[in-house]
Amino acid sequence: MVPIVLGIAGGTGSGKTTVARAIVERIGVDRIAYLEHDAYYRDLAHLPLEARRQVNFDHPDAFDTNLMVQHVRDLCAGNAVQKPIYSYTESVRLQETERVDPRPLVVVEGILVLEHEALRNTFDVKIFVDTDDDIRLMRRLRRDTIERGRSVEHILGQYEATVRPMHLAFVLPSRRHADVIIPRGGRNQVAINMVADSLQRRLGDDGP
Repeated sequence: MVPIVLGIAGGTGSGKTTVARAIVERIGVDRIAYLEHDAYYRDLAHLPLEARRQVNFDHPDAFDTNLMVQHVRDLCAGNAVQKPIYSYTESVRLQETERVDPRPLVVVEGILVLEHEALRNTFDVKIFVDTDDDIRLMRRLRRDTIERGRSVEHILGQYEATVRPMHLAFVLPSRRHADVIIPRGGRNQVAINMVADSLQRRLGDDGP
């Protein structure tokens, strides 16, 4: 059976990961191969640390999306892949990788996964998670201070300089490619249930 490929996009802090996790919980973690776009950031080990901090991580060029496309295709062909592991604190790709085995459902998640045509064309179902800008900013502030050790000043400066402009230039326009738009992110349980139910029917069962 050829896997179903689900793409989940949306702005930073929109609730993409929450939506993805809710779907994983409904379908069953043992039946899903999960690829997050953030793992495919280009390795910046050749740059000094301060220079890495200046890179625009919200631009499509920051990602090695061609590698992700190949990994999705490999999973669909029944082959395991070695997903990169990225250090957000050092902005480098680690030598270690994570093995991802083929599963009936492949979930691909990230802010720009609907922007890249070749990646988008691998998806059977395309979702865009749409959340108000102020909510997204608050979530990013919380995440980056707690999980990535960044200062509020740094986060707000980055948001103004790159995150918001790239959202308007690339992320938001990719919404037009979505089959389903989920407002309010992970709080929209009705929409999440509808998507999960549809996927379960396509997988030919009633759940995990």
